[in-house]
Amino acid sequence: MKKNGFGGGNTKTGLIFEGKTDLATFLASQSGYSIQDQDVYYNDKLVAKVFKKYGFYKFLKEKGIDWTKILSAQLLPDNCIYVIVCNTLYIIECKFQQVTGSVDEKLQTCDFKRRQYAKLVSRLNIEVEYIYVLSNWFKQDRYKDVLDYILNVGCHYYFEYIPLIKLGLPVPDSSGNR
Repeated sequence: MKKNGFGGGNTKTGLIFEGKTDLATFLASQSGYSIQDQDVYYNDKLVAKVFKKYGFYKFLKEKGIDWTKILSAQLLPDNCIYVIVCNTLYIIECKFQQVTGSVDEKLQTCDFKRRQYAKLVSRLNIEVEYIYVLSNWFKQDRYKDVLDYILNVGCHYYFEYIPLIKLGLPVPDSSGNR
């Protein structure tokens, strides 16, 4: 069950993204990173573009893509980041729960949503990765099958954090040096 689902205690990179904070806020708090509008800079070099919800559609429009001609309904990502050097769009959905509920079934939609996002950016030749950041609630045995499914369809999950290296982003030197 923990193949790609590492616990929040794994801090070898020293970087924890807690789903309670949006990705732009998290990145802006890391050494060497700054955010200007949707642009992500590391040591003053543009490395990515970060979006939430409708911000993703602004990016598509700037690239000349009319989503209405590709999909029948809009998808609104919790967070997504286009990492320039990887030419990859990472969709990051945060699912935090403390009781059984509707999120249980939403986890099973990752493959469909990843494919929909891939259709949206296919003209741009951008790869798409779909990642869940899950609360520790989902470590229960009752979620083993759905967590296995997430991995089997090529999506990913982490518990209460996401390593920057997974996103292809520079990892700041933990000594504070740039």
